[in-house]
Amino acid sequence: MLDRTQALAELTGPESAYAIEEVVHDGIPWRVLSKAPPTLRAVFEDLAAYGSRDALVAGDERIDYAEQHRLVAHLARHLAGECGVRRGDRVAIAMRNHLEWPLAFWATQVLGAVAVPLNAWWTADELRYALADSGAAVLICDDERAERIRGHLDQGTAPAVLVVRPEGPPVAGETDLSALLRGFTGECALPASGPEPFDDATILYTSGTTGRPKGAVATHHNHTTNLHTMQLTKAIGLARLGLPAAELAKGPAVFEEMAAGLPTPSSLQVYPFFHIAGLAGLYIGAAQGAKLCLMHRWDTATALELIETERITTANMVPTLLRRLVESPLRAGRDLSSLTSLGAGGSPVPPDLVAQVGTMSGNGIVPLNAYGMTETTCVVVANAGDDYYAHPDSVGRPVPTADLRVADPLTGEELPTGHTGEIRIRGPQVVRGYWNRPAESREAFPDGWFRTGDLGHIDAEGLLYVVDRLKDVIIRGGENVYSAEVEAVLFEHPGIADVAVVGVPHHDLGEEVAAVVLLHVAGAATAAELRGHVARRLAAFKVPTLVRFTERALPRNAVGKVLKRELRDMLAL
Repeated sequence: MLDRTQALAELTGPESAYAIEEVVHDGIPWRVLSKAPPTLRAVFEDLAAYGSRDALVAGDERIDYAEQHRLVAHLARHLAGECGVRRGDRVAIAMRNHLEWPLAFWATQVLGAVAVPLNAWWTADELRYALADSGAAVLICDDERAERIRGHLDQGTAPAVLVVRPEGPPVAGETDLSALLRGFTGECALPASGPEPFDDATILYTSGTTGRPKGAVATHHNHTTNLHTMQLTKAIGLARLGLPAAELAKGPAVFEEMAAGLPTPSSLQVYPFFHIAGLAGLYIGAAQGAKLCLMHRWDTATALELIETERITTANMVPTLLRRLVESPLRAGRDLSSLTSLGAGGSPVPPDLVAQVGTMSGNGIVPLNAYGMTETTCVVVANAGDDYYAHPDSVGRPVPTADLRVADPLTGEELPTGHTGEIRIRGPQVVRGYWNRPAESREAFPDGWFRTGDLGHIDAEGLLYVVDRLKDVIIRGGENVYSAEVEAVLFEHPGIADVAVVGVPHHDLGEEVAAVVLLHVAGAATAAELRGHVARRLAAFKVPTLVRFTERALPRNAVGKVLKRELRDMLAL
């Protein structure tokens, strides 16, 4: 079997579908996949070949790839002809994971318009802010978001509003998009013109855990780099399992030939589409002809039922939901044998979860961990399979197109191996900057390096370990305490269902360590017991001085990250 270096070399030569070239773009050195699709429109055009294969499934509704292509073509022409959308115009999408979400996204991409996914959990004020900030010409939303935003938009600058699944007749100034989609009959060609590789494709707003969110602007090149890099990463994994690299180098189409007789790729769409992981899952799954099974909201019983009935092969989610899945007693009696991989990301993955993933079914399930964010167009560091089992506390190695460094947060100077500093990323998947925020863009992307705001270190094998958010480091009496490390130990206690560790002010020490704990059963553990549990594993200065129990779910944003600012406010009361 090939090791990773050998597999990478054999798969990225000049004749390979994954050929890598070194270029300089705007003064920044990149390694690019020269044969990646040029645009997301090009990706969509290729999807028609999947024909009658299921593309989207939500409850009792199904759309195959041929129908998806037809509806997207009609919708794109409607946006251009009736709404006046042109190349570069912004089209906001604000809805839960309905079937219409992917249709709206693909319609913007084939036109060369810019999709602006909006957080479906936002308030009216937050939605209004993003619509104004992006200058959206059109808003495509579900009835709940339409109801929320009505009366909050400036009539002089308000975008055209297309509502899916309205509960009643259209409100003045709004169009019933569901009725339009039902009325689109006959075949339809895509609009003639489309985007160029370095045109803007999306504006995704950062999670906004502090202050107003910023719109990260990703180009078609960013997204297709992410897509093709993930395909290359999959090819590397297959080559290391013994499949012929020469065949894999012919491109992603070979995967299907090698998978003959196996279940058709199908993905459980857990992440919301307005999150970069959800959006990437949309087009990466589509590019391999996968059936995308949508979840309107998380429910463990429903997820297990879908895995069995829809023969789900892969699913990715935040660690909190993954734990609920693998520890659920409802797994008993369910046929989960179709699963080949389960991934987690969006927040630190407790190491104990890795081993549990492998016991999800009778098959060997490949555990996946990924590190990335909106500004890196999703994954830039990945860990999977045997490597993940061997190093469950690491997020892995950088993908072949990404440069990774750990730097001094103040000087930007690269730090030696093993030293903890700020993680910085450079490469063709790093977004071009923030929408209309030149000063913030210069600060966040110096010389093409994105400052992640995360702290970590790289070991001698090139593995990255993420230890904390830079602003969430607890400095107790001059000692740094990384909350992820303490949380990982606490998660090993059988009584804990969820936990978050934060720093709270202390008169003498500056900060002290506090843990907010949700138990599986009230009274299953005491504060003294949990402190003793941590003390047996970690240095005394890392042991939580304050343990606060809660009976409510920890506050999280739309992508599952704990809102630690709210916990600090709660602890201050």
